[in-house]
Amino acid sequence: MTPTDRTQAAAGTGPGIRPDPPYRNRLSAGNRLRRGVWCLVYWTAFRYSPHVCHFWRRAVLRCLGARIGKGANPYPSCRIWAPWNLQMDAYSCLAPDVDCYNVAPIRLGTHCTVSQYAHLCGATHDYTRASFPLVPRPIDLGSFSWVAAGAFIGPGVNVGEGAVVGAMACVTHDVEAWTVVAGNPARVIKRRTITPEQEQRS
Repeated sequence: MTPTDRTQAAAGTGPGIRPDPPYRNRLSAGNRLRRGVWCLVYWTAFRYSPHVCHFWRRAVLRCLGARIGKGANPYPSCRIWAPWNLQMDAYSCLAPDVDCYNVAPIRLGTHCTVSQYAHLCGATHDYTRASFPLVPRPIDLGSFSWVAAGAFIGPGVNVGEGAVVGAMACVTHDVEAWTVVAGNPARVIKRRTITPEQEQRS
C-alpha cells in the first residue's frame, strides 16, 4: 500500500471504502446503563456462584430481561454480553467459558448444548466503511443441537434442529437440521440419525 493509499483509507476515501458520516455511538445511553448494571451483577452475583446453583443464575438472568426456560443451565464462567438479548429454552446449556456475544438476540432451543470455550458471535463490522461500524445479526440454535468445544458460530447463523457442530469448527453459514458439520470452514460430514432404540436409552 502506497502512502497515498494509506492516506485515502484513513480518510475513508480509498478504493471500495465508503466515507462515514460524523461518528455516532450506536449504543444508546439506556443500553450502556444496562450494560453497566449487568457488569456489576455479573461479578458479584453470577460469576462466583457455585456450579450447581443453576436455579440462582436463571433467576439473575431473568431479572435482567433474559427468557430462561425450565432446567436451563447457564454456567458461572460463561460470558453473556446482554442478558436481555438471550433466550435459553428448557434444558439448554451454556457450558463453562462460553463466549455469548449477543449484541443481537441469541436463542438456544430446547435441549440445545453449547460446550466449553465455544464462541457465539452475534455481530460483525461493516468493512466497507473506514470506521468499521458494528452490525448486529441474530443467532438461532435449534432444539437438540450441539455446538461442541471451541466452535465458532458466526453472525446471522441458524443451526438447525438436531444438528451437531464439531469441535473447533468455524460456522459462517446456516447448518441444516440433523446434519454433522466440522472443519474451517465448516462443511457437512454426514447426516445425524437416531434410532428408536437409542432414543429409549437416552
